[in-house]
Amino acid sequence: VTFLCLPPVSFLLLPHALALWACTRSCPSRCTCTQEKSCSVLCDRINMADLPKEFPCEASSINLDKNNLKFLSERAFGTLPSLKSLSLDHNNISFITPGAFKGLPNLVELKMAHNEYIRYLHTRTFTSLKRLVRLDLSDCNLFSMPDRIFIEQTALKELLCFQNNFRRVPGAIRGMENLTHVYLERNRIEAVAYNSLLGLTSLKYLNLQENRINVIHDEAFKDLQQLENFYLNDNLLAELPKQAFKGLSRLKMLNLGGNLLTNVSKTWFSDLVELEVLYLDRNQLCFIEEGAFENLTSLITLHLNSNNLTALPFSVFQPIYFIGRLYLFRNPWECDCSLEWLKEWMENYKLVRDIPCASPSSVAGLDLSEVVYARLNGTCVDPAELNLTTALPDNPTTENKFNILISKLLQQELKEDLVNSTESFRNGTLLDPAESQVSGGYNGFSTGRALLVLLSMYLIQAETGPH
Repeated sequence: VTFLCLPPVSFLLLPHALALWACTRSCPSRCTCTQEKSCSVLCDRINMADLPKEFPCEASSINLDKNNLKFLSERAFGTLPSLKSLSLDHNNISFITPGAFKGLPNLVELKMAHNEYIRYLHTRTFTSLKRLVRLDLSDCNLFSMPDRIFIEQTALKELLCFQNNFRRVPGAIRGMENLTHVYLERNRIEAVAYNSLLGLTSLKYLNLQENRINVIHDEAFKDLQQLENFYLNDNLLAELPKQAFKGLSRLKMLNLGGNLLTNVSKTWFSDLVELEVLYLDRNQLCFIEEGAFENLTSLITLHLNSNNLTALPFSVFQPIYFIGRLYLFRNPWECDCSLEWLKEWMENYKLVRDIPCASPSSVAGLDLSEVVYARLNGTCVDPAELNLTTALPDNPTTENKFNILISKLLQQELKEDLVNSTESFRNGTLLDPAESQVSGGYNGFSTGRALLVLLSMYLIQAETGPH
């Protein structure tokens, strides 16, 4: 190219002008070609049914999104040695000829998401793309991929295949030691076999959420020693291998929410010393084994909401001194004395709230923070089956104890009498046992009053001591 072929420009602008002219001289009809840092070809949203015959040789990126492309022939794009990014999202591609991407030796990113008619890929579909780093095949209609389809893509780091129809983890990814991110969510995967993820020694992100996984084999994750973010939520897992996450010492986030788990084993998380966020929400948990969380020394957030938990013993939770946020709502909590420690923890650290009580009935509907635990001789007393949550005095005398017990028993008796529809009052005064016997027989002397007499004797004896 001589200077006479170019528009008059200053010498300092010549390199940019040369690049701009080179980028635009063979720009496809109806497309836009721009030169900023590099030559970009924009052919998106123009209802294109066939690929242009020619692209600028200098093109570094081509956008063909949201067109009506249906077929990619061999060497569909010619020879484009500078092309780094190619996007074919939202087309109607149904067949890709083996070798369609030949002539693109430096392609780094290939996007073909949202092509619902792609059901099959040939083993040689990606032949010659030896420098490919990122491949997006999401939301197509793929049922499987040939095991050797990525034989030349040794540099591949990110593989996006979410929202397809895979029933197993594609064997094609096995042994790909440079993969760092794999997206397989919203497929139909039913199991993770012992060899499904072999050789993925650099993997940092794995998403298997919203599949149908109900089985995970022993040591299925043993090679994922660099894994940091792991999504297994919204599957059908009712149980896990004892050493399910053994060796995942770099894991920072684990999501097991939305499964069918009924218990938490103390062996599951023993190696997760760097775990910061753990989701166990939306399961059917009713039991957490003591020691289940004791090695989670980096844990910041724990989600236990929306389960069937009624109790959370202090012995289970004791090692978690460092947690920043604890989610416990939507569980049928039994707010008896076993949860008194949790109420104190709530008040002292302000790291948890919304713990609605389901039982006992006297506190049902209250938040744990509103429950007042009574103490008798220094021992916590469970909330009675009455709507009473007022604590005893700090140093209750025998008279105080006696009066409180009388009050509770009389209220209980009144409650029973009303339920049984028996006449309990005469002129506004409660009948005494003698009158009740005269007017109503033995039934008038209620269990409550009998207990009242016994308790009176017990408290007097406790106050005066044995004679």
